[in-house]
Amino acid sequence: MSLHPRDLRRGRHARLALLVLIGFSAAACATTSGTPRPRPFPGAPEPPVVAPPSPAPPTAIVSTAMMLRGTPYRNGGSDPSGFDCSGFVQWVFGQNGVRLPREVREQYEAGARIDRRDVKPGDLLFFETVSRGASHVGVAIGGDEFVHAPSSNGVVRVERFTGSYWSRRFVGARRVTTDTTKTF
Repeated sequence: MSLHPRDLRRGRHARLALLVLIGFSAAACATTSGTPRPRPFPGAPEPPVVAPPSPAPPTAIVSTAMMLRGTPYRNGGSDPSGFDCSGFVQWVFGQNGVRLPREVREQYEAGARIDRRDVKPGDLLFFETVSRGASHVGVAIGGDEFVHAPSSNGVVRVERFTGSYWSRRFVGARRVTTDTTKTF
């Protein structure tokens, strides 16, 4: 079976047309922005906006903090192998979607000021221990108790902030929310 020259030209033209079509199709898919943008048909609702995850509620913060009881104190520590007070607070809040600065004095500025009578679980409590002003921090867990990483006894533990030692050293409390934190 032999093909007529006219049939060969048609085949060549068909292949050429197919290649041109493929080239245009591939070029039509390319974008200059790098992110495809949906183009809904007229009258279609806008695609939903996905909000970033919100931080965990105070109960989750308290739960995270309480799971770390018994963790050893380590000066400069900021992970479960050992914590100092501000490293403990930063890690606990970070595990729950809230970024806090590393130093006690900076954490003292991060939240909204609240009165001692209005302290709720998840609030930060600040004390004057080794230097003037806020130099120690812990997390309120309810009632008059807080969990913190003190250097004495060497482990994360729960104490009463109304006890004689801590009440004399209390300098303030802060409530940290996404509205009161800065970008660190």
